[in-house]
This record gives sequence, C-alpha cells and structure tokens, in this order.
Amino acid sequence: MGSVANNVTLRAGEEGEGEEGGYNPTDAVLFVGISLVLGIASRHLLRGTRVPYTVALLVLGIAMGSLEYGTSHRLGKVGDGIRIWANIDPDLLLAVFLPALLFESAFSMEVHQIKKCMAQMVVLAGPGVLLSTFILGAALKLFFPYNWSWKTSLLLGGLLSATDPVAVVALLKELGASKKLSTIIEGESLMNDGTAIVVYTLFFRMVTGSTFGWGAVIKFLATVSLGAIGMGIAFGLVSYLWLGFIFNDTVIEITLTLAVSYLAYFTSQEGADISGVLTVMTLGMFYAAVARTAFKGEGQQSLHHFWEMVSYIANTLIFILSGVVIAEGILGGDSILKHEESAWGYLILLYVLLQLSRAIVVGSLYPLLRYFGYGLDWKEAIVLVWSGLRGAVALSLSLSFKQSSDSSPWINHETGTLFVFFTGGIVFLTLIVNGSTTQFVLRMLDMDKLSAAKRRILDFTKYEMTSKALEAFGDLVDDEELGPADWPTVKKYITCLHDAEGERIHPHTAIENDNDVEHMHLSDIRIRFLNGVQAAYWVMLEEGRITQYTANILMQSVDEALDLVSSEPLCDWNGLKPNVHFPNYYKFLQTSTFPRKLVTYFTVERLEFACYISAAFLRAHRIARQQLHDFIGDSEIASAIINESEIEGEEAKKFLEDVRITFPQVLRVLKTRQVTYSVLNHLIEYVQDLEKSGLLEEKELVHLHDAVQTDLKKLLRNPPLVKIPKPHDLISANPLLGALPSAVREQIVGSTKETMKQRGVDLYREGSKPNGVWLISNGVVKWASKKIRNKHSLHPTFAHGSTLGLYEVLLGKPYICDIVTDSVVLGFFIEAERILSVLGTDHAVEDFLWQESSIILSKLLLPQIFEKMTMHDLRTLVAERSTMSTYITGECFEIPQHMIGLLLEGFIKTQGTLELITAPAALFPSYGDRSFRVSEIAVASFSHHASSYIVETRARVIMFDIAGFETSRTLQRRASSLISHGGDNPPRTPPSREHSGLMSWPQRHTKSRHHLEHPSEIDQHGNNFSARAMQLSMYGSMISNEGHSPRASPNGQEKPPKKPSHSRSYSRVPPPTESRRLISVKSEGSTTVRKNVNVGEIASESLIAPRENPDPNDTREMDYSSDESGGEDEHIVRIDSPSTLSFPRAP
Repeated sequence: MGSVANNVTLRAGEEGEGEEGGYNPTDAVLFVGISLVLGIASRHLLRGTRVPYTVALLVLGIAMGSLEYGTSHRLGKVGDGIRIWANIDPDLLLAVFLPALLFESAFSMEVHQIKKCMAQMVVLAGPGVLLSTFILGAALKLFFPYNWSWKTSLLLGGLLSATDPVAVVALLKELGASKKLSTIIEGESLMNDGTAIVVYTLFFRMVTGSTFGWGAVIKFLATVSLGAIGMGIAFGLVSYLWLGFIFNDTVIEITLTLAVSYLAYFTSQEGADISGVLTVMTLGMFYAAVARTAFKGEGQQSLHHFWEMVSYIANTLIFILSGVVIAEGILGGDSILKHEESAWGYLILLYVLLQLSRAIVVGSLYPLLRYFGYGLDWKEAIVLVWSGLRGAVALSLSLSFKQSSDSSPWINHETGTLFVFFTGGIVFLTLIVNGSTTQFVLRMLDMDKLSAAKRRILDFTKYEMTSKALEAFGDLVDDEELGPADWPTVKKYITCLHDAEGERIHPHTAIENDNDVEHMHLSDIRIRFLNGVQAAYWVMLEEGRITQYTANILMQSVDEALDLVSSEPLCDWNGLKPNVHFPNYYKFLQTSTFPRKLVTYFTVERLEFACYISAAFLRAHRIARQQLHDFIGDSEIASAIINESEIEGEEAKKFLEDVRITFPQVLRVLKTRQVTYSVLNHLIEYVQDLEKSGLLEEKELVHLHDAVQTDLKKLLRNPPLVKIPKPHDLISANPLLGALPSAVREQIVGSTKETMKQRGVDLYREGSKPNGVWLISNGVVKWASKKIRNKHSLHPTFAHGSTLGLYEVLLGKPYICDIVTDSVVLGFFIEAERILSVLGTDHAVEDFLWQESSIILSKLLLPQIFEKMTMHDLRTLVAERSTMSTYITGECFEIPQHMIGLLLEGFIKTQGTLELITAPAALFPSYGDRSFRVSEIAVASFSHHASSYIVETRARVIMFDIAGFETSRTLQRRASSLISHGGDNPPRTPPSREHSGLMSWPQRHTKSRHHLEHPSEIDQHGNNFSARAMQLSMYGSMISNEGHSPRASPNGQEKPPKKPSHSRSYSRVPPPTESRRLISVKSEGSTTVRKNVNVGEIASESLIAPRENPDPNDTREMDYSSDESGGEDEHIVRIDSPSTLSFPRAP
C-alpha cells in the first residue's frame, strides 16, 4: 500500500533546529524507560480498582506532553526524548507497534469462538464501517463550518468509524467480559480496523487527486482485503511448516512467531500494496487455529508469557505516546486554540454524533447480529455500542494526514491540524468516558454477576478449600526442628476462607423457589466436565499420546459440544465421528489409477488416526469422570453427566474392539509409540531431578539431556509404523495357498498382488459369473443372499482365513450370495482360470480345493450349526472329522447318525419320495435320528432328510462327524477344538525329521491311475493338505514345537494302518476314526511371529504322520499355552473371529 504520507523521516530534526543544534537520538531511550516505569506504577497501584489501566496511561501521557509543551521545552533530555517520540513518523509508529499487538490479540482468540462469531464480525467490519463512514461524513459536511468537500468529510468519517483493537482488547482483558461478547467486540475491532485503513487509503487517494469509478473501487477493496487474507495464510503456512522442523527449542519458536508477524506486515503494506493489518490478523488467527498445539508444556507457557509481555510494553508505550500527541496538538505550536475557538464545542458534538452513529449501525444490523453465530441480546448490544473505543491507529492515521498536508497542494495545513485535533479528542473522550464507565454499564445490566449455579459451586469450593487447609495443617503442624504450630494464628491469616465456615451445603442440593435448578446445574456441570476433557487432551499432547493434528480435532469437538450444553447431553463424540469414519473420497482411491501400495499406506494411516481419536476420547472422558466424582462426589446431576459420558464412549469402545479383532497391529504400534515417548520423557525428568538435587553437574546434565533428546527426536521423526506383511508372507500363511506345494501355488497365484478395500465395497454379487476367488488376510466381510434365506444367521460375516467364491468357481455356477466388505479388508483376488488350471493335474489337489470350498458353504447353508465356529474350527473339522466321497450314477448311500453331509456337486434323489436334490444342499439322516434338532434345521430350503439317497449323476458329498456337540454353543466355548477332552494322552515328544517330512508335497506327481490303485496313500495325501490348512488357519499364533509320537501297540510295535473300506465309490479323505493332535494356539487371538519364521515350516514340523486309532475313546490334545514374545520388525496377528467393524462413509 505504501506510505500513506509518502514520508518516512523523523520530524524531530526540523523542529530542533536552533535549539542546541538538535537532539541526541539516545534521548529517545530515556522516554521508553520513563514510560515503562509509569506503566509499572499504574498497573501496580490500579490493580483491584475500577479504573482501566489504559485510561491511566493516556492521562499520564497527556500530563507528560503538557509538562513538555506547557513549559516551553524546559525538561532537558527528558523533554528531548518526548519530542523525538512525539514527532516520529506515523507509518513507522504503526509498523513498530501494530504487528505485535495485532498478532498477540488474534493468536489469543479461541478458534471456535471466531468461527461462530465470524459472520457477526464481518457484518460489523464491512457494512457497519461503511454505514458509519457515510453517517459521520454527512454530519461533518452538513453540521461543521469548515467547508470540507464530501471526499474530505468521508475521509475523516472513515478514519473515526473503526474501533481500535489496541484500546478495545486492553479494556476487555481488564473487565473480564463474557467470551462471546469479547470475541465479537475484539474480532470486530481487529477486522474493521483493517477495513477502515483500506477505506481511509481509498478516500485519501481521492482527496489527493486520484479518480475511481465504482468498478475500480470494488476492485481495489477486494484486492486489498482478499489479498491480505491470502498473504496471511501463506505466511502462516510456511512458518508453521518451519515450526515442524524445530525440536524443543523454545527460543527459536518464539522468535519465529515474532519475526513472521513483522515480515508479513511489511511485505503486505509496503511490498504488495495490500492491508498489513488484515494480513497480521489473518496470520494470528491461522496460528490460533492450526499452530496452537505446536507449542507444548513449558514452551507454551513461555510463548504466552512472552507475548503478554510484548503486548504490555507496546500498550504502555503507545497509550502514553498517544497522550503526548494529544497534548502537543493542544499546546504545541500548531495549537488549534489559536485558530478555532469553537473547536472544543464541535469536538463534543462530534463525540455525540460518533456515539449516535455507533448506535444506528448496531441497531440497523441488530437483526443480523441476533441471527448469526451465538446471537446477540439487547444488553449485549448496549455494551457493543458503548465499547466502541478509538485509539492509536486512528491517531496515527490523522498524524499521517497532517504530515501530508504540509506538502500536498490538495490539503491545507489547517485541515490537517483539525484532523489531529478531532481524532485526538475522540480518542481521549472514548477512552476516558466510555472506557472508564464500561464496567459500570456491565454492572447496571447485571452482566458481571455470577449465576446461581456458579455461586453455589464457589461456596462449595471454599468449604472444600477449608478442609484441604486443615489436612495441610495436620501434615505440617509439627516437625523435628521447630516443633508445633498454632492453628488459630494460621487461620487468622487465611482470610479468604472466613466466610466458608458453617454447614457444608452440596451445590446440587435443591432449594425452595428454584424451579430451574436442575437444568441450570446440568448445563454448568457439562461445561466443567468438557473443560476437564479438554485439559486432559492437553496433558495427553504433552505426554506424546496424541499428535498435534489429533489434538486440534479433539479440542475442536469439545468446543462444539460446549455450544450445546444447555439443550443436549454431552455430544463431543459427534464432532469426532467424521474423523473416525472413512470419507467418501477413499472410494476413489480404490480405482486402478492409484498404486496399491499407496492405497494401503493411506488406508492404514487413516485407521491409525481413527484409533488415536477413539483412544484419546475414551481416556479423556475417563479422567474427567474421575475428577468430577472426586470434586462433586455423589449426586444425581453428577451421576447423570457421568452416565452421558459413558454412553458417549460406547461407539468408541466398539470401534477399538473391532480394530483389535481385525487389525490389532495398528493398536500395538500406537501403544508402542506412546510408551516409547513416555519412557523418554521420564528419563528427561529423572535427569533433571538429579541435577536439582545436586547429584549431577551441569556438563553431565547437558550430555545426558542431549542424548535423550536425540532419541526423542528420532522417535518423532521416524516413529514405528504399522507394517503390512509382504505378499509372499501372506500367501505362505494363507490356509488355502500355504497348504499347496510351491509349484502348484505359484501356478495359481502368478502375479497376484494384495488388495486393500474399504468398507462397503462389493467383492462380488449374487448371480454374477464366478470370475475368481477372494482370500481374506485381514478384515471382515458380510454376506447376503436372496436365495439362501435362513433366520438362524445372526452374524453373516467371514473374517481372516476365509476363501470366498471357491465353490462357485469349482462348480461353474453363478455366485450364490453377495459378499460386501464390512471393514477395511486386506486380501488377494485369484482369477478363476488359474484355479481351474490345476484341477486336472492331481486328484489330491482337486479334493483339497473341494474340501476348502465346503467350509464357507457350510456356514452359508447351516448357520445354526456352523456360524459360531471359527475358520480354524471348521478346518479342524475337515481335517479331523470329515469324509469326502464321489458316487457314481445309481449308487445309494446313507448319512450315518451324528453326521451331516453337504452335496457339493451332482444330482441325487431321496429314497422313497424320489425328491430331486441339486447341489449345493445339506443332507441329514432321517427324522428318526435325534442327534440334531431337525425341527429347526428343516426350515432351511437347502436342507434334506432321508434314510438314504440315490445318485442320479456323478455326485460329490462331504460328511462331517460332529459327535459330542449337542449345540453350537459348545463349539464356541472351546476354541479350535471340536471333540471333548478325555482319556489318557500319549507322551509328547519332539517331532522327528521323518515326521516333519510327511507334511511335504511329493516331489513326483503321480497319475490318477496310481491314486485309484492305492487309496490309502490317497487318503494320507488328501488329509495332509487339509491338516496343513488347519495349521495355517492359526495365522499369527505361536505354534508349539512339541510333537506327538504315533501310538504304539502294547508290545511296542507301531500299529499298522487300517485299510479303508470302499465300494464302487472311492474315498478321498481318511475315515473319521483317524486322529491327529492339534497344535497349540492362543485362543484369545493376537500373538506374533518373527519375520524370519516360515509358518509353513513350523506347521510341517508340528504335524505327525496319520495313524489309525481303533480305540473310539481316544481323544485329541490341545495346548492352550502361548509364547508372549513377539517380533520387533513385523507384527503378524491372528484374526479368525467375526467382527462388525464398521467404517461408515461420511454422508
């Protein structure tokens, strides 16, 4: 914008000519010292009085100026210093004081209050300033006898229209007005001060000969204002990013905030020709919104104290200097008293018109002010009118105008003198009259009184303070050195608690004639509770439990909830939901345009952020509940607030529990970060305590402190991250692919890569052509089907280890259900062609794929039996207690008692009724068998009961022996075990190499003919695949290395295997009497394996050779012990339980 007066030199030298040859520049320092001493004395003496500090400073400044100019410059060096500062260039005055004052004021404002009151501030600073400018300009033109042009009148009107932020902010801090009213008045003064400078500049250019059309005026105002906002955001963003690279250096951090405020002002005002005031105001608000949490602990306190000191020094100097300038205008060489004797009367008239215009502006805009933000009642509107103070900004602009009048042909010298006189007089009157009586106005309107709820809390707190004082006295009353103390004397000095004696009254006790007491106390306690939650967030930020960005989000949610305490229960979780749920744009990331690793990275980052939010929310509420109970005790109101808090936390608890099931790696890594940060902070505190106690010297302290700080910096720069296992590891650990030999696995997998899907994504739809198989590594999916309708399916979900779509691919028919992700899902997609390509290579592989497909099919067709079983339970059932047979046309077969069959392919008929049954179908024994609750099962459309079945075409049937389990609840109680424990267990011995080799795939593939000729060998191979899949289903669990030796005969000889019986059908799986020992597993879930451990190798070592068990009482053994030691580099966590993890998309 440039210098308004186009002159940046001091005028002191001009007036000093002839008087001792000029001034000594160092005399200016003397004025600063005297001003600060007067400011200190004023603040000290006026503390606790009703006289505003700024008013006293202005009076002192007028007194100093009067002494200097009234005594004809006889104060010596003191007078020289006064004149140096009084004659300082006005643009330099603004450039020295305004940036620091504006930044401090804007930075100290609450962001949420700014957002809510922004519309009101814009209304007052935009239309309000323009309306006031035209009202005052018209009054100056019509009622004042100076024959000013409209441009000149509007120039002075615009100069006086804006309330001054320096004066207003200083006053509000002393009076302690409400946050809402303080934000509106302070924000208006900040914004309209910048607006007024812009308007002043526009009319000044018009007065000095420039011409503007309406389009040029609008363009000028938009460029200057919007450009300033953009400049402030740019400086704020760059400096904030710079702050991120500064680690625990408070001096540099504070210096950066100071430097950027001045650089932003100068760049805008002098370089870009836009409003420097609006730029610094925007910069301060940006810091308040984004960078407040960048300063933690002692750094934040130091920053607060520094800017408070800067504000105090600047206010002291600028108000005393304003008083000096006013005195110079009255008593100086250009005194208006020498030219205009009636100027004093017109000054009073102008003051009255100024108050009248302010009332007209607020009154005309009152409907808008009442509608926007928090609203505005009539009492607050009166205070808003009366608190419109003018200060140093207006005075500096008038001095700049007077300076220009000395050299401009467009402005005469008398007009410039009148501008300074009227502006100085208005500044004096508004500060003396309005400033000193604003507190009286607040008192008259009953706006400075505490509410009944606050008074009762205050009285209760005083009584509690008395109890604490007695406790402290009891602890300190006697010591070994000095002996006892006298309580009456101690009590005599604690005068603040004298009125707290008497009966203790709980603040929530109902009293007569207080009908609104419950609602009033509810609102009050909600506010106190939420303030406690916000304080807990600050503590967590300092402890390293949450990041700066997370802290901003959490605190903003509390601010939003504080606005609704009088009408709604606690609702701060509502503001956090959008940050926990995945936004809609994450769906866009699922497109093939983006690399899958990038999609995985962003998804995990979002999941980490959501866990940070939820965990911090629950912890803060738990702390606040405890603090509220400790302070208030038991009361209905406090209990109601605590109950609201617990209800608020239900969704966050559920979210974390679901993440613990689906992606526990995320929670483990976040906890690791927090613990590491906390341990390092404890080390810093320990070293500092040693230094304070004198056990460490300064050099030793510096060395240890720097070492810990280096580790802390390393943690913040490179924290532990969630590591998704590599595709090769996921494939090897997958129950389906890991059980296959490497050659077949490579043929199926090929170039398949892992895929991460968000919640709500369709993997496939019912009735669509089967184009591939989905293997779920992490996460949860849900299924739905129009064809399969079963009322017994309560949790239609599949979790880790599920193989989806395999049955449809093998059968060659459309998908029988919809599969939709119900959480973040990590998995693989294998094309159908790759699956079908291996079917003809080996019958054992084909049988294993059919067995694997029956696992999901059983959950779909018979949820009342299989739904509560985990994937590992089902694979154990397939490996341990299942028989799969292929029947040819015309063959008849029965379903043995205590067994269930699934028709996987082909057509069969029931014996007798000849009902045609097509695959897939569930087959049960006749209704006479009471092993199952056939009355419930019969309602399923895919279930059939018959004494025997006749094969129409080649049919494949798998039968499950679930003897010993009357209901599915028994299966749920025993994780990973389908048969009750009992009998004598053989001794455990480590597995031998010959036993571990039995898990290996035969190096030479045999032909189908060889399998037909040696069915027992076929049984062993087929079962090996299922057994390996069973072991791999315990993904992430620590697998026991203990083996189980084959059962020996009484004479010490190993019993020979029993030949399986078969007719024209050929069995692919060992008969159900075969037994294997299950490997150890931690049933609760999440343990880890080291990165260099091969899951397949562990599984192969743990499984023993198949053996026959003629003893029907023989049982299996499950070891529930687990090793808690985990890997450091990569966490692979077992997930095999259904979950309802939900990441709803943002609306």
